[in-house]
Amino acid sequence: MGEQVEHVDVHDRVMRIVRRDDAVREGWLHRVVGVVCRDADGRVLVNRRSMDVPWFAGGYAPLIAGAVWPGESYEQAAGRELREELGVHAEVRHLFKFICPGAIGPYWFGIHEAVVTDVVVPDVHEIAWSGWLTLSEYRSAAACWPLVPDAGEAFEQYLRRCQ
Repeated sequence: MGEQVEHVDVHDRVMRIVRRDDAVREGWLHRVVGVVCRDADGRVLVNRRSMDVPWFAGGYAPLIAGAVWPGESYEQAAGRELREELGVHAEVRHLFKFICPGAIGPYWFGIHEAVVTDVVVPDVHEIAWSGWLTLSEYRSAAACWPLVPDAGEAFEQYLRRCQ
């Protein structure tokens, strides 16, 4: 049946449950979470997406992201994404949300931060590579690597608002 999401309005109020593919194809607002992962030294976890994922295969992202499921809060979805994609449990802190125009369609993007102290064990179906980078190392790499557009923009907003 495909992944389901909540179709929401411009005020982030739930209108109905739809398939995520339909939300993307029709340009319906839905909810997505992003989690900036920091380690105890303040480095950022950067991931390269697998070539098998449907969107932005091989792109680099300074956060992990995924859809919010029906009935799930942004924070619950952020914690689930950490477990699913990185194999870690960490407390997530909601920072802000905004309507992201999105490279493949618009959505509410809830941005979170987590300090990760566990060993990261990426899901190889989602993540082909990951590494901890200082902000300076990230900036140098981001100038050369193909970034996932929405993740790169959200990370810049995170830096402007939270650093």
